[in-house]
Amino acid sequence: MASAPQVVVVGSIMQDLTLACAEFPQPGETIVGQLRTGQGGKGSNQAIACGKTGVRTTFVGAMGDDAYARQVAAFYRRERIGCRLALKRDQATGTAVILINGRGQNEIVIEPGANAALRAVDVPAALIARAKVLITQLEANLATTAHALRQARQAGVVTVLNPAPMRADFEARLLRHVDVLIPNESEFAALVRVLPQVRETGFDERRLHALADAELHALCRRIGVATVIVTLGERGCFVSERGGFTRVPAHRGLKVVDTTGAGDAFCGGFAAGLVRSGGKMVEAVRLGTAVAALSVTKAGAAPSMPGRAELRRFLGRKQAAVWRL
Repeated sequence: MASAPQVVVVGSIMQDLTLACAEFPQPGETIVGQLRTGQGGKGSNQAIACGKTGVRTTFVGAMGDDAYARQVAAFYRRERIGCRLALKRDQATGTAVILINGRGQNEIVIEPGANAALRAVDVPAALIARAKVLITQLEANLATTAHALRQARQAGVVTVLNPAPMRADFEARLLRHVDVLIPNESEFAALVRVLPQVRETGFDERRLHALADAELHALCRRIGVATVIVTLGERGCFVSERGGFTRVPAHRGLKVVDTTGAGDAFCGGFAAGLVRSGGKMVEAVRLGTAVAALSVTKAGAAPSMPGRAELRRFLGRKQAAVWRL
């Protein structure tokens, strides 16, 4: 019998269509770019980022019954990462169209496709109950996401929500089942504007960056989740826990090729760090930061996730030993 996964990721998987161009087109403008295709989706990216660190990981998601689904299953087998795909015969596989400019910045439009048809019956309760960490996002069916979070919470599994992409139909009650919330700057600002327990109209990224650390911590505490980790790009991460706050700096001096999937790399690396550090939150954030830093040095989402050997070289023997890499 195969060993139970330490991390289960319930969420989205996409067919990525990526166009690289020197600059983003202006409204009405046509430009020429270079096309590449590959695997993406926030949930799948996070599972791959976590699994490639050597932590036993299983991804649970939905796809159309098409050639892409077979390619994905083969990819997961090659990477030795668990995969439970529900095939939705009446749905197309989710698709993401990604523009990448010469500075590695991206613009993304998605069509959820089969991800919106992921159902509670597609998520094995026993699989979640045996895990240590559950990761979810907002790119798949929200009712199923809530169901998975409830199951994990009841089983004593650490629950992680990456509220991406923020959606108009997001409900604050979802946070009742969340132990760790990981928004980026724009997602955090959106949460502050819409959550009933916070609701600061007009709050934006500019105001976020103007806050002193103590003020940001106080704002995070009002959200009502035990741990809030705000990812701030090149500014690193802000970690707010009930007992206090800390900042974890970003890695500098790396050549940025493609930022697609960087947030997913962080979430997957963070979950791996939680397992490998025995639940030490800041150490988990540090591993997530390293995984994200390496991911932006290569093109693509899933293909850019670093493995254990790459992380060991990047971190050095002493640091890598913290997470038993």
